[in-house]
Amino acid sequence: MGKIMNKYDILIIGAGTAGQTAAFDLVSEGYRVAVVEKSGKPGGVCALSGCQAKKWFYEITEIAGKSKHLQNLGITAPSSVSWKQVLDAKNSFTSQVPSETVASFKEKGIGYIEGEAIFVDPDTVMVNGAPYKPRFIVIATGAIPMPLPIKGNENLATSNDFLNLETMPERIALIGGGFISFEFAHFAARLGARPEEVYILEAMDRPLGPFDSEMVEQLVTATRGEGIQVRTGISINSISRESSGFTINLKSGDCIETDLVVHGAGRIAAIDSLNLQAAGISFNRHGIKVDGHMTTSNPKIFAVGDCAATLQLARVADREAHVAAASIVAHDNHKFTPLLDYRAAPAILFTYPQLGMVGKTEDELIKEGAAYRKSFAKNLSWPTYRRIGMKHAAYKILVDTDSRILGVHILSDNSTGLISTFKQAMLDGKTVTELHRDNIMSPYPSRESDIIYMLNSLLD
Repeated sequence: MGKIMNKYDILIIGAGTAGQTAAFDLVSEGYRVAVVEKSGKPGGVCALSGCQAKKWFYEITEIAGKSKHLQNLGITAPSSVSWKQVLDAKNSFTSQVPSETVASFKEKGIGYIEGEAIFVDPDTVMVNGAPYKPRFIVIATGAIPMPLPIKGNENLATSNDFLNLETMPERIALIGGGFISFEFAHFAARLGARPEEVYILEAMDRPLGPFDSEMVEQLVTATRGEGIQVRTGISINSISRESSGFTINLKSGDCIETDLVVHGAGRIAAIDSLNLQAAGISFNRHGIKVDGHMTTSNPKIFAVGDCAATLQLARVADREAHVAAASIVAHDNHKFTPLLDYRAAPAILFTYPQLGMVGKTEDELIKEGAAYRKSFAKNLSWPTYRRIGMKHAAYKILVDTDSRILGVHILSDNSTGLISTFKQAMLDGKTVTELHRDNIMSPYPSRESDIIYMLNSLLD
């Protein structure tokens, strides 16, 4: 082992949104901070090939979907779209991310080290052959596509590949029924593929496991209504490359011929190369184990974002990074920081319509044997949705015996805004009566003004 590098108080492994957030917080507190990143393109999945990048495609998908729904309601012809133009617009953003990331570190006085970090003991990390022994370490290495035990898995395109396609093929199959598959299926079906030849292939009996099953049924109905093939209980034997594209061979004996097969079966923590055992860090198949302060089993090491065994959501990663930084500062000042609370962490599926949720699903409440009341309606015929030709809008609100919100689930063209309102009510501990009162004077008529109708049956 060479000379120990002690010029930094804190080493952050990973230059994605969580790593950046922790770095900026800690350098502002006077710590000497460096970020280590093994990728040649720093910035993280969210900005480069995830939540930020995909929204360039979603915005056009929503307009195309709404245009189709509005035919005979004022739109006389469907919108004409260009995948290439969307790609170019997206690339104009993502191409700047790596250089802007490094520049922001330099501007704030944060060291940047390109290389792979490997733990050699509980206090030391090797990077490019040099040992670093900072006072604290924050792991923010993100996640990678989950390995799939399918013969021919080398033929799978990644989500990054999909978001960099020069042209959208007419036929596409997405393996897995999670976030990536549903969002990309909606993008593809509205931005160039033939909807009836866009496939979502899910091994389980239902897709989108984290979401409320009854609300997933509504989204699946809406998805199939666009022509997209959603198939569940699918077992794949192999994926083979043919002269005309790819063939997915199913255990049933059937096969699906397609131009592109995309891995959409989820992601796992990117931690295999870190040698966590040497650092005494506990982990499992969900990621690095952390407490509510984001501390690992090694008290000098924290883990945040998708590499931690928590929720894989960008804003959750940011919040975790803030908590980890605050915990380090509090440790040095002998103070206590509150535990991170995930109960009001919202999740949005950027399909059209969007499916949003915050809090518990009804399935979870039933499993827990919890007492609850609910307000639920589907295929809403309110003017809100008749005006835009949306046939499958739905909502479900779950409250406890004190009329406080346990969970909210919304299928709409504005689930983001609606879920945000309910998220804040959960954080504030408001009853449905208080939330109803607060929303009576919402801008009218709007999606938000519909909240009082959703709550009516729950009022005391």
